[in-house]
Amino acid sequence: SLFSGSLASIVATKVIMNQEGVDDVKLLHFRSPFFRDYERTKELSKEIFRCSFRSQSVKKDFAELTNIPGTGYSTKTCCTGCRTLMLRKAIRYMRKVNADFLVTGEIAGVRGLEVEDVIGLTEEAGAMGHVLRPLSARLLPETVAERAGWVNRESLYDLNDEGRDRLPEIAHELGIDSCGFPAEDRCKLVIPYFGQRLEDLLREDHLTLNGLELLEFPLYYKSPPDVKIVLGRDEEEKRRLQNFFLPSDLRLYVPVNDGPIALVRADWDRKSENEIYNIIELAAKITATHALPGESNRRVQASYRFENSQETRRINISPFHDERELSQHCVK
Repeated sequence: SLFSGSLASIVATKVIMNQEGVDDVKLLHFRSPFFRDYERTKELSKEIFRCSFRSQSVKKDFAELTNIPGTGYSTKTCCTGCRTLMLRKAIRYMRKVNADFLVTGEIAGVRGLEVEDVIGLTEEAGAMGHVLRPLSARLLPETVAERAGWVNRESLYDLNDEGRDRLPEIAHELGIDSCGFPAEDRCKLVIPYFGQRLEDLLREDHLTLNGLELLEFPLYYKSPPDVKIVLGRDEEEKRRLQNFFLPSDLRLYVPVNDGPIALVRADWDRKSENEIYNIIELAAKITATHALPGESNRRVQASYRFENSQETRRINISPFHDERELSQHCVK
């Protein structure tokens, strides 16, 4: 059973464990740069089920997980690529442990994946007939597990996107608290601003895990073609941001109490002196605007240095006068 920690994956697993023809269930969880809270998922599995829990990393496949075509980002395209990849890997694991079929908590229609899409991605993964989706099974073709009599099709459900509000009620009937956690807490790709930032990052030549981590910071600014300005506001964000500075990055801050720090990243070697100055000035104005809200007429001094240098320099700037000036650089 593919186990993400969602209520759907919990209920789907419980439905199958209650089948008379099922002797043993193993939980399989995938870890990736886009999935969150592995520890929380593992704890949930222990609290609810007493069965084998295995996790696999798909970190090396993160580019395939996005599956963003030239037509642009959408949650549907990302979910299609992600689910296909996980099904392929899960089928291999299923055969390795001599399991008879695979269970997922997918509900037809969620994230724009209708019945025909679900069937299509199953076929693409080479898993036709072997993937049972208990929550939408009666909307989908029969699987090997149903035809063999291991699972009673009449005990399965016909949920779609409109009917998934019934899930907590079904969970209650099965003796499960409405636990699990929402997709936004489990997968970054379903957060709209993250996807738009990711699409922008994918246009660049070098996609790295470090670059992906920066996308999650709320204050993420971009100046074409390759300049990224990421701010850490409170102490927690600042501590996290410290982990992602590269030797070539520029560190910038405005010396006021509790002011933000900025990580500025660009292909500096390809910039002229004038371009470098303009980048630093833009980063300083953005940082000052957040450090001194409502004080656009105030002139302040921002400090900056490259991580691979000991020399700190300063630039005098004023915050942006207008919110529109600031927002045009923010990738939301």
